[in-house]
Amino acid sequence: MTHSQPNLMNKPRHISLFSGCGGLDLGFEQAGFKRVWANDFDSDAQAVYSLNLGEIDKRDIVTIIEDEIPDGDILTAGFPCQPFSNAGNRKGIMDPRGMLYKECLRIIKKKMPKAILFENVKGLLSTHHSDGRNIVDVIKDDLSKINSLGYNVTHELVNASDYEVPQNRERVLFVGIRKDLNLSFEFPFKLRKDQLTLRHVLSVTKDIPDQIDWPLSPQASQMVNYIPEGGSWKDVPYEFLAPRFRKIRDNMKKYHSPNFYRRFSRNEICGTITASAQPENCGIIHPTKNRRFTIREIARIQTFPDDFKFITKTNRDIVAMYKLIGNAVPVTLAYHIALSIMKQVFKNPKQKLKRELF
Repeated sequence: MTHSQPNLMNKPRHISLFSGCGGLDLGFEQAGFKRVWANDFDSDAQAVYSLNLGEIDKRDIVTIIEDEIPDGDILTAGFPCQPFSNAGNRKGIMDPRGMLYKECLRIIKKKMPKAILFENVKGLLSTHHSDGRNIVDVIKDDLSKINSLGYNVTHELVNASDYEVPQNRERVLFVGIRKDLNLSFEFPFKLRKDQLTLRHVLSVTKDIPDQIDWPLSPQASQMVNYIPEGGSWKDVPYEFLAPRFRKIRDNMKKYHSPNFYRRFSRNEICGTITASAQPENCGIIHPTKNRRFTIREIARIQTFPDDFKFITKTNRDIVAMYKLIGNAVPVTLAYHIALSIMKQVFKNPKQKLKRELF
């Protein structure tokens, strides 16, 4: 899905931290923001970002002095989500990666942009700081008091499928507006879910690149043979389950009836694409073919345009691309939030935009 870009004389300047492969930044660019600086320490993210969006600072954020970063009107950050993920150990800010949130505060304190956007996983909502406070309250309190001026902060758990993304993907978004602007952000209205099922995503013509998949393990390859479109591991005959799956099947109540190996049908909206791309963790199996979604297919589910390039020279590259795409902010979700910020904070009227399928 692509959008025409607003023709704005004075585009707000965008500072991007923890940029990943560029999903969030591309959405902001489509909404009319001008990126003045981006940073990520991951070499795979750097390579894909450079290939598609241009220059990115490759240093570790903890080594970068604030004065080395240009001034900006908005700062965005998708600081590492693993410490807060439901799939992780939930150490939160006590995890060293969670402390990278403090790097965001350090740079915000120096730059004091008009607006900020943080993105993180749903698990953040139920994670606590070492002092007992909920992490959400810590973040909002930190931002409200920064430099004695602070930000009015609004947060919301959003589902990407409510914003033209063909994926049920829940993420927590924080939008802060500097208090001297006397504004509080309102999240955009949810949109109709037209043409978001897999049927509308998977029709990829042969000329589009990156149609390559990461082969399933022998165990997974055997299991998917027995899973119908719209089904899951629960459809696999008991005798064809690996021993550990039989153990879970024997006591589904104990294991909370997990829904491994979900195979979404062509008439469903896909579930969350995860960085691991494992059948046990997300619906990564193609509806009718016994394989993972290709890199291009998951890129479409994450609303990257078809001309967005990935690196697939080696098997290691292929695995890395699944991780990068799974960690990205869906481009179209970023676009809609960015457009709403543009209207509310920077007072640029909404331009008539043309929505296109891939």
